[in-house]
Amino acid sequence: MTKTIRITGAALAGAIALALTAGGALAYDGTNCKAPGNCWEPKPGYPEKVKGSKYDPKHDPKELAKQGNSMKEMEARNAKRSEHFKETGEWVYDVSKL
Repeated sequence: MTKTIRITGAALAGAIALALTAGGALAYDGTNCKAPGNCWEPKPGYPEKVKGSKYDPKHDPKELAKQGNSMKEMEARNAKRSEHFKETGEWVYDVSKL
């Protein structure tokens, strides 16, 4: 009986210790937030201004404009298709056949 009480007591003490340490570990996430939801922190050595530094991605404006241009071209093709569909009632996918 005393052996069982010792084992139960040790298990209970271990569970309490685990609960206390786990609760403390979950409460701290390692960030210092400037405002709620604004918790990004730069690594040491990261520049205050990115432009002109080694972290600057230097995007080419022509590359950035490609998606916008392709969207405009797609909308023009769809306008031709829908206009043809309204006139004839036939949907033609290939715009060069119109």
